[in-house]
Amino acid sequence: MDIQYLLWLQELRNATGGLFDEFFNAISKFAVDILPFLPFVIFWGVDKRWGYIFLTNHFFGEIINGLIKLTVCAYRPWIRSDLIEPAGDSKVAATGYSFPSGHTRTATTNYGTVIAWQKDKRKGISILCGVLILLTAFSRNFLGVHTPQDVLVAFIESIIIICVVLAVSKKIEGNEKLIDILTFAGVIFVIISLIYIQVKPYPMDYDASGSLLVDPQKMMNDCFKACGAFIGFLIGSFIERHYIHYEIPFGSRNLPLLVCIGVAITFVWKELFAPATIVAAFGPHWGHLLARCIMLLFAMCVWPIVLKKECK
Repeated sequence: MDIQYLLWLQELRNATGGLFDEFFNAISKFAVDILPFLPFVIFWGVDKRWGYIFLTNHFFGEIINGLIKLTVCAYRPWIRSDLIEPAGDSKVAATGYSFPSGHTRTATTNYGTVIAWQKDKRKGISILCGVLILLTAFSRNFLGVHTPQDVLVAFIESIIIICVVLAVSKKIEGNEKLIDILTFAGVIFVIISLIYIQVKPYPMDYDASGSLLVDPQKMMNDCFKACGAFIGFLIGSFIERHYIHYEIPFGSRNLPLLVCIGVAITFVWKELFAPATIVAAFGPHWGHLLARCIMLLFAMCVWPIVLKKECK
């Protein structure tokens, strides 16, 4: 039934001459290419407490989603049925296994955290974010890269993560000892996750020509990225809380510009410099892990020091 639904959407795409393809592709790309930088903006220049919540939701959600993907090992729709033809270049951004949807998870954790933050203050923004969650989820079906269950479970998973993180953050607020314990537990969790994804068995199915349908080594890349980012966040948060003590320099004329520069640096590192250096040197697994770890250490430790110095 899920494949039939995707085929119906595919017929709709073809009947409209691909009129909506680029719109939904843009919605999807924004969710994974631009939206993940929102937590940095909040942390550096808007609200430090909520910045931590945004960062935790996003990067914890990323690693949980990666672990589920590598546990279930669900093939993409076009592998399950050769009748499925994803729209445009949407297949390029569809990395990893299919279940649950990473794009939907990213959109729901970030837009959803905005809703939790602004629901009582700016209802218009909350409604807009709710619409963007639905559009992103639907775009994954419309483009032919995810089944309905992929996006539904990603949505539910993200809502659970947001609720748990919000509840825990209220309980531990101001309790540095407990926060340190959770930080240490998080590092152990990452180590266990890395061991798990490397020792667990993966499906090894071949097509008629004898070629491997899906290479598990490639499917692990996203989870290595998530592990690197999360451990960088955990170590960086420990350093920030104990030694940097960053406070947003509200009122500084330099703050908006420096926040934008910080985002630009992390973007260039993630998209251009890291792949050409760290990833090229250490390979797609450990290279991605190290690159993402460095990016989060920069975001949590280096740039806050710059902001404190330049925004006096």
